Amino acid sequence: MAQQKSIKKNFLMNAILTMSSLVFPLITFPYVSRVLGPAGTGAVSFANSFVMYFLMISQLGIPTYGIRACAQVREDKIELSRTVQELVIINLVMSAVMYVLLFLSIATIPRLQSDRTLYLVVSSMILLNAVGMEWMYKGLEEYTYITIRSVIFKALALVFMFLLIHEKEDYVIYGGIAVFAAYASNLVNLVYARKYITMRPVGNYDFRRHFKAVGIFFAMAVATTIYTNLDVVMLGFMTTKVDTGYYDAAVKIKNILVSIVTSLGAVLLPRSSYYVEQGMMDEFREVSRKAIRFVFLFAFPLTLYFILFAGEGIFFLSGQQYGGSIRPMQIIMPTLVFIGLSNILGLQILVPTGKEKTVLYSEIAGAVTDLVLNALLIPRFHASGAAMGTVMAELVVLIWQYAALKDEVSSMFKSVPVLPIVTALLAAAVVSLWVKLLGLGYFMTLLISACLFFAGYLAVLLMWKEPFTTDILRQVKNRLMLG
Repeated sequence: MAQQKSIKKNFLMNAILTMSSLVFPLITFPYVSRVLGPAGTGAVSFANSFVMYFLMISQLGIPTYGIRACAQVREDKIELSRTVQELVIINLVMSAVMYVLLFLSIATIPRLQSDRTLYLVVSSMILLNAVGMEWMYKGLEEYTYITIRSVIFKALALVFMFLLIHEKEDYVIYGGIAVFAAYASNLVNLVYARKYITMRPVGNYDFRRHFKAVGIFFAMAVATTIYTNLDVVMLGFMTTKVDTGYYDAAVKIKNILVSIVTSLGAVLLPRSSYYVEQGMMDEFREVSRKAIRFVFLFAFPLTLYFILFAGEGIFFLSGQQYGGSIRPMQIIMPTLVFIGLSNILGLQILVPTGKEKTVLYSEIAGAVTDLVLNALLIPRFHASGAAMGTVMAELVVLIWQYAALKDEVSSMFKSVPVLPIVTALLAAAVVSLWVKLLGLGYFMTLLISACLFFAGYLAVLLMWKEPFTTDILRQVKNRLMLG
């Protein structure tokens, strides 16, 4: 068996990658939101969400399926090369079809024609994604490479952001830089891939062997994309660019936090697939148990803190003109817990064990829930209505997946230290809320309150001698002593 990469190292690299994704919007969005205003950021958010549907169809579920497929054959270079080439060809063919449909949409839908250039710029993500093979690197657990490459391109995008965006009309440039930050590094993937696979055609292709699984993963991607982007698209068509901008500010913060909560699950998917393929079920169950505990311990404090300090967070990041973002942000925060848990149940347990259809059905249920609630709530509550629909959609997904896995994961959930977590959350709220009364300004209020909140939360968990927390602290101490 090939040498296993360290899960701890992979998690550290993915944490750094997540932090870079956190720092980039934290630095840029306060500047961009003030320059472009809610209308400018709303236009880019709507364009991204609209093009994302075409990107999603072009991918056919390959981003998730490809991780599992590559992880299963990673010890055979020829078979890995064949698998990657087959999936890239499928991806490129579908991308060409989607470009035709996207250009037809831009040409025929009046709502899109006023920002035709923006849509064309943002659409470059479809081609960059097709040639990037990000799923191969994740399947091979090459998180160090992924992290270094991504951080470099985000740093470049950061420089471009401040050099090129100076007035409201620069929102098209903002859309292009956002695509650059997220997808341009895929060009490096194409060059670097020769280290792991042969770039020459290996022949004996069998595209049909992927169709059934890709079809299921594609349907999963459709359902997921519907209820993760439908709120912005429906807001764009049913309300104004300003309302979309309010919602975008709230969702940006939520997405940053979600990436932190789901970072461990992203690392564990290829490892879980490998354990199942090798019949190592005890190891598979142990990493799943730890992942669920991780989500409970990390998602709940993040959720509560950003509900309590939503106003300060929004005004610091986006400015006074984004007051309409506060309530949507408070409403949408519980999705950190729901997404974190469904990410573990779906991507780490159901997918590696070949139960993709269960994930698909849960996401269809979430998409239907989101569609119905958005139609009912957005006309009356605008951005807050979209947030309500998203929360309920994510809750439906989680309940569906838990019901399907109840016999297998109930013991994992019962092992979660509920009383220590609740006590720690109450203590953290008490020791931090008074900072609001000091009138220190948004940044200092966030800085001091966050230190008090999370220090208080950690202290109570350590008083309870919560195993996961004490283990992490012990490892940190060991590393510091060795250093």
